[in-house]
Amino acid sequence: MGNLTTQYIDLENARIAYREHGSGPTLLLLHGNSESKDIFAQYQLKHFSMFRTIAIDSRGHGESRSGDEEYSIEQCSNDVIDLCKAKGITSAYVIGYSDGGNISLFLAQKAPELFPKIVAISPNYLVSGTTDGALRLFKGIIKFMTFAGRLGFNTKKFIAKMNLMMRDIGITDDDLRSIRADMKILYAERELIKEEHIKQIASLIPNASLDKVMGCHHMTILNKREAIEIMQAYLLG
Repeated sequence: MGNLTTQYIDLENARIAYREHGSGPTLLLLHGNSESKDIFAQYQLKHFSMFRTIAIDSRGHGESRSGDEEYSIEQCSNDVIDLCKAKGITSAYVIGYSDGGNISLFLAQKAPELFPKIVAISPNYLVSGTTDGALRLFKGIIKFMTFAGRLGFNTKKFIAKMNLMMRDIGITDDDLRSIRADMKILYAERELIKEEHIKQIASLIPNASLDKVMGCHHMTILNKREAIEIMQAYLLG
């Protein structure tokens, strides 16, 4: 993909794939559920080429490998921290989208000294923060994939990833209040996450600012020019 080459780093119980590009301050890019580092190609080659970008495949996603039968957002956040330690990274900005935004909430809580600026796009820490329509869709997909599994198709990993969106991520209101990292939270005009839930997250985190991006939805906000410009101004400011 362009001049982006996949590399691997072996952690204690997972092989994590990533693509590194450019020079300058380090910027980690975290994708959403059932996606991969591929969604950040233009971020690495164009929009954030002024940074040393590292786009990471979460465990169970893309080209990363692990033996897990279940996944957790917290475990994915530990992988990001462990990858930074293994690569000698002592400071990194973060852009996390959807489940990647949820991972970034843990990063802000666990290691604010390592992540001085964090962008969380469309995060949710409670499953009740997801719209009813989206939950019905996810349940329908899981039901279909479970049926396909009974027919002999290998759907266990896919279902395990989908289940990440069907339970709370494991952060409490008090955890969010304790966050001292600087955060920018973005969300789309038409969201899979309830607007009041995203506003609640921003209100609980002491150093969080919030922006609503018009003219897009959850699946298109990443490529919306306004969203990119907001993130550039925040990270370069």
